[in-house]
Amino acid sequence: MAKTDRLSDYANMDEILWHDRKRYLGLPISFTRYSFDENRFYLKKGLFNVTSDEILLYRVLDVTLQRSFGQRIFGVGTIILSTADQTLPLMKIESVKDSERVCRALSNIVEKERNEKRVLGKEMFGAAGFDDMGDGFMDGFDHHD
Repeated sequence: MAKTDRLSDYANMDEILWHDRKRYLGLPISFTRYSFDENRFYLKKGLFNVTSDEILLYRVLDVTLQRSFGQRIFGVGTIILSTADQTLPLMKIESVKDSERVCRALSNIVEKERNEKRVLGKEMFGAAGFDDMGDGFMDGFDHHD
């Protein structure tokens, strides 16, 4: 039983700062749940068959907010995270309440995490498939010295 206690200690180390569900007509009636703490963003989908995914926030390259006219009417928005994660390079946080505030909070936490881990943009481009040595990214372009 001691192993279970230690494992649960590691699983609950960080406090969840925000959580919400994907909303339809402004109501949280879906089985897609979003949350984040100071280090990770979590996505959980499903009722019977549940899929969970997480992204380390320092791996986020860009945070974008989209709000259609319909979303603005219902007070929701979609946040798009472009990441250096291999399995989830583009994550859509769809139709969440208070999206402008959540987008700003995510941007601030991402910047803080990248500063703490001393991750530079140059290092992230290599992780995202862009290479500063030109091994495919610039193919098709004429290289003149």
